[in-house]
Amino acid sequence: MQILSHFSSKASLPSSLLPSLTSALIFRRRPPNFPFYPSTPFKFPTLACHLSSAGHSPQQSAAPMDSPPPPTEASVEAVTRDLRNQSLAADGGNNAPRARLKLEDLNWDNSFVRELPGDPRTDTFPREVLRACFTKVTPSAQVDDPQLVAWSELVAELFELDPQEFERPDFPLLFSGASPLVGSSPYAQCYGGHQFGMWAGQLGDGRAITLGEVLNSKSERWEMQLKGAGKTPYSRFADGLAVLRSSVREFLCSEAMHSLGIPTTRALCLVTTGKLVTRDMFYDGNPKEEPGAIVCRVAPSFLRFGSYQIHASRENEDLAIVRTLADYTIRHHFPHIENMSKSESLSFSTGNDEHSVVDLTSNKYAAWVVEVAERTASLVAKWQGVGFTHGVLNTDNMSILGLTIDYGPFGFLDAFDPSYTPNTTDLPGRRYCFANQPDIGLWNIMQLTRTLSSAELINEKEANYAMERYGTRFMDDYQAIMTKKLGLPKYVKQLISKLLNNMAVDKVDYTNFFRLLSNIKADPGIPDEELLNPLKAVLLDIGQERKEAWISWVRIYIEELSASGIPDEERKASMNAVNPKYVLRNYLCQSAIDAAEQGDFGEVQRVLKVMERPFDEQPGMEKYARLPPAWAYRPGVCMLSCSS
Repeated sequence: MQILSHFSSKASLPSSLLPSLTSALIFRRRPPNFPFYPSTPFKFPTLACHLSSAGHSPQQSAAPMDSPPPPTEASVEAVTRDLRNQSLAADGGNNAPRARLKLEDLNWDNSFVRELPGDPRTDTFPREVLRACFTKVTPSAQVDDPQLVAWSELVAELFELDPQEFERPDFPLLFSGASPLVGSSPYAQCYGGHQFGMWAGQLGDGRAITLGEVLNSKSERWEMQLKGAGKTPYSRFADGLAVLRSSVREFLCSEAMHSLGIPTTRALCLVTTGKLVTRDMFYDGNPKEEPGAIVCRVAPSFLRFGSYQIHASRENEDLAIVRTLADYTIRHHFPHIENMSKSESLSFSTGNDEHSVVDLTSNKYAAWVVEVAERTASLVAKWQGVGFTHGVLNTDNMSILGLTIDYGPFGFLDAFDPSYTPNTTDLPGRRYCFANQPDIGLWNIMQLTRTLSSAELINEKEANYAMERYGTRFMDDYQAIMTKKLGLPKYVKQLISKLLNNMAVDKVDYTNFFRLLSNIKADPGIPDEELLNPLKAVLLDIGQERKEAWISWVRIYIEELSASGIPDEERKASMNAVNPKYVLRNYLCQSAIDAAEQGDFGEVQRVLKVMERPFDEQPGMEKYARLPPAWAYRPGVCMLSCSS
């Protein structure tokens, strides 16, 4: 099974790209041929899945590659989605106006510190924290006249906060950690992780301090976390602080990704501390002082793959915490899995005999890890569809909820390059480049399944099945996304393969190309000399040979459009609903950062508002959709290190 096999025309690509386009883009029945893959990988079984209740029979054959994804999903998530919907329906769908709350009125629950084992110590001295999921700590970042840079109305609505709360004189003090929020119970989480394929041991929240969990009127659980709030036991020998540069990027991208429809952690607000922080941006021995800042991040949970890995890695008494933490996670964040036994039996055949059946209703941990795998696959498919590169897909940066988490060096594709990485630390091997993301997602799922296997929560068949589901779900979602981006009624593999090959050869702007593609008319009679007019703004400086290659592709594309029978205007509307006009390009972040560092926060707020409506034309805001200027390609703008 191939994850991204579109770059098949090797002769037209630079030879330097071939390793990443042949090995890194292919999902095999065995794990991809990365040099850092384990020497004894899991085996990938042949999948045939069915519901085991009477009257249901196995699927007889897989759909052909050029057909649209099947309308139903034979997966644990598809079955349990009904349970979630029933739960929502039970709430009565009350859309009545909700009360606007003051910060003092927030309903804190703090289940994490109440139900999980904690560190008996509360000091911040760097140390190994054993047999604990967290350490209670207090924000300690020094502040001097902190200021509110920006806040998100959309996130404030999650907490039902009165907008006037953001005008309070003490608001910057509360969200810099200088003053405590009534009802909060701050802590730093303990976790480990694989960094660039190597086990790094204990990592943990080295500068992020979770204030606690708030329940809103819909019983939604939202954690508030201050990033850059000071030292914790997990800071190692760092200062636990954050700078305005990285905080602006995280604040803006969290909200931009949400508006693009991509699961993500959110950002409530951003404040400056009024203090300077020393940072060596490129690790080149040239540190400088930068303005300090703190972003308030928000998510249902900040649990990561590494939250489970750390306890499994220590074995002995710590190993039992894997089960405790898994139980907590399922209880609070996957409650539909607790109720799965009430539904019809959900079993999947992974071979040709009766012993090759995985019954997910008999093991909630197996059902859980399958859903985590599917959520992760769906997330990565969305990244690929919108041209987003995370940059640091270590296992400690993988959300157990399938959210985009930890915005360090990230980037949206400008000039389309499958080997693009926004992370200078990643340059030698490009492990986390755009093309590799699907396979890295699988590799990380493998590490999670090994963790659960070591704690005897799942067996090998269940682990294999979770990884198989990752591949299947990725392909289903990716094909559906690319089909919609082209405005087609079905997935046409060769057409999309050739398109991405052409884009890679000519370094075409990913976002603007797909937005302009909706202007193509389904008219086979358009002469060759006019055929590329709708795309001329993105097909820049190409010679006659490349023009002919593009004309050939557009001709085939028009044939598909004509055969579909979809009216041009209807297709244009549907394509523009999935192909954004605005994405958070790195140079837009940098322009906002430059102004903010001079005390002008207006550009941060303007960029936020534009990114909240990425699919709308927004007359007067066209400059935010422009190609990057020449200065945007300097280090520190298009590429960053992990330092912040």
